[in-house]
Amino acid sequence: FAGQGVVAETLNLSQLEGYRTGGTVHLVVNNQIGFTTLPMHSRSSAYATDIARMIQAPIFHVNGDDPEACVRVARLAFDYRQAFNKDIVIDMVCYRKYGHNEGDEPGYTQPLMYAEIGQHRSVRKLYLERLLRRGELTPEGAEAVLDDFRRHLDRAFEETKELVARDVEVVPPPPPVPTAPTAPTTAPRDVLERVVQTLETMPEGFVVHPKLGRILSKRGEQFEKGQIDWAFGEALAFGSLLAEGTRVRLTGQDSGRGTFSQRHAILYDQTDGHAYIPLRHIPGADGGSGEQAGFEVYDSLLSEYAALGFEYGYTVADPDALVLWEGQFGDFVNGAQIMIDQFIASAEAKWGQTSRLVMLLPHGYEGQGPEHSSARPERFLQLCAEDNMVVANYTTPANYFHALRLQMRRPVAKPLIVMTPKSLLRLPQAVSSVTDFTDVEYQPFIGSGQATAERLVLCTGKVYYDVMKAREGLADPASVAVARVEQLYPVPADAVAAEIARFAGKPVVWLQEEPANMGAWTFVQPRLDALLPDGRRAEYAGRTAAASPATGSAKRHAREQEALLNAALGTVSPTTDEAAEDTTVHSAPV
Repeated sequence: FAGQGVVAETLNLSQLEGYRTGGTVHLVVNNQIGFTTLPMHSRSSAYATDIARMIQAPIFHVNGDDPEACVRVARLAFDYRQAFNKDIVIDMVCYRKYGHNEGDEPGYTQPLMYAEIGQHRSVRKLYLERLLRRGELTPEGAEAVLDDFRRHLDRAFEETKELVARDVEVVPPPPPVPTAPTAPTTAPRDVLERVVQTLETMPEGFVVHPKLGRILSKRGEQFEKGQIDWAFGEALAFGSLLAEGTRVRLTGQDSGRGTFSQRHAILYDQTDGHAYIPLRHIPGADGGSGEQAGFEVYDSLLSEYAALGFEYGYTVADPDALVLWEGQFGDFVNGAQIMIDQFIASAEAKWGQTSRLVMLLPHGYEGQGPEHSSARPERFLQLCAEDNMVVANYTTPANYFHALRLQMRRPVAKPLIVMTPKSLLRLPQAVSSVTDFTDVEYQPFIGSGQATAERLVLCTGKVYYDVMKAREGLADPASVAVARVEQLYPVPADAVAAEIARFAGKPVVWLQEEPANMGAWTFVQPRLDALLPDGRRAEYAGRTAAASPATGSAKRHAREQEALLNAALGTVSPTTDEAAEDTTVHSAPV
């Protein structure tokens, strides 16, 4: 109970808004076995349950040899939980007769304890003696009960002997349900207009921050001019789903405001601090009846492990809701790796348990150093198989909008992992028009749109805008075609193959910002090679393999970034530039 950090994090969640469950009865079956680890080596507290003192939860220590006391404490704990809606802990102190399992020899490491246990009378015998002393059971009655139980066991044992051995047909597990690539994701313009009206309208007397007020007041103008940025596109996705009756829940360490001060789903009155959430007030929602689905947004505690686990559980309990968990920076998802490995990536294959959970992980190389650059897309891609989840790095607000709507329109439930942007949040080029939301569907791949070129560059995410800007400096920008793999898994192989076929015989280069042993390269390389004719191989433009996700020097980052863009475009980097040593073009990973 004290051995995993998730217990402390879960206790910390228990009384927070957005995470309350009405109290939990924690029953610790304290068999005093940590396999071979002694209690003195496994915790710093006197009791394993002392960790619950952090929330001042009542803790009952009860003797497992006393069945009546155990029942009494269980009833008391349940009554407490029902009365106060808070956590309570039962520490049932007992033991394992044969150690960790029947094949174990606990005397090797705990000789004194197991010498005592070897001489200790069983719970049945101790309780029987107690009942006899109280006169509640006679020796004859006790013997009859025991004889009846033994006859039951003997009868069951004899029945097993009579079973005829037969060959068991091994039935392979059913294959995972394939991820549906498309479903209708557009939204009617009038619905989007109502969402825009919601975002612009404040309650009477509500005093919004003046700087924020100026931003919000321009939403309608942005909408009409076709300058819908990332946060605006996300709000349109949430609002349109809410208007159509889909519940939305968003949590994370900075989710209300947004880590980069971009979302502002929660507004605070500047005079008294009370909160207002615009997306709870969409006019004419649900076909004009005025009813809309619930919208929840919570700033979570500083946790990844328990917080992500809570949201995964929420999606299982409420599969009809769009549930999103956002990392403060994508790098911090490392703290939740157990949840990703044990549940999000593998639950469908192990148990048939599906989930529509969305993970939003800010990712992108902006020179912010090794702890604020990479959401480790390579780790998610390494876990991808059997259509178990969707991993994406979108480049347009509209495609992100469609992805969120597709998550709820998709006929089968799959987790969605999104490498969300940082600098693109305010990049003038990273905007979408209204028709991109109303007339264009979800795009797992966006082609170059060129008919001819001497070189095809494939990339994903923010680096697309970097290479397009660098391409403008070429004597003939059209000599390089740039296409975007928006969805990394499931791989949009047919669309990629069609794009490659348009530039037959021309070099195909994978461009990424991450080092060669990170990012998508090791995942996409064999898949690109399989799509290339005549045994050709995809080339690579990016940083060389590294132990750290990124350099800590902003100047070195800039040199590396310039060199990898030059490599992608086929221009020659100055040989004296030390960054040339960190960037390469080749046909196999370093």
